Amino acid sequence: MPIPGITGVDHFGVTVPDLEQAREFFVDVLGCEYLYTLGPLRDDGGRWMSEHLNVDDRAVAQRIQFFRIGGRAILEVFEYEAPAQRQELPRNSDIGGHHLAFYVADLDAAVADLRRRGLRVLGEPTKSKGPHEGQRWIYFLSPWGLQCELVSYPHGKAFDRDPDAFR
Repeated sequence: MPIPGITGVDHFGVTVPDLEQAREFFVDVLGCEYLYTLGPLRDDGGRWMSEHLNVDDRAVAQRIQFFRIGGRAILEVFEYEAPAQRQELPRNSDIGGHHLAFYVADLDAAVADLRRRGLRVLGEPTKSKGPHEGQRWIYFLSPWGLQCELVSYPHGKAFDRDPDAFR
């Protein structure tokens, strides 16, 4: 049985090395709407940070900014200072690896824009097969290395047309 009452995703959180750089990327490149800033988040001498957030008790999130993506999803962006903080980003193949995926209507125009901006685009758009047939996708990196993906399936995916064929 699932957790009672789950109705959807509320937000995604990500930690970045430079909140101003991240804000510029999320607003100027991805078109997110900046909502507000919180912080600092800290606990001077207690165990609140480790008990509630699973971070070092001396960690401080100086600022946390919130963005709305596409009118719905919320992105919570942290800038932490913490003892023994790891600076390298996980790859998708690493435990805890992750990426953010964004839908675009015109994948080729979006990729051209990413390249014009000087962002690192990984390869060329790829056509999906099987249940995702009808979709094209590509990965790219934010200025600090966050893995992002663009997807487009303007005529739907094979799974959408015939879900029973893939179960």
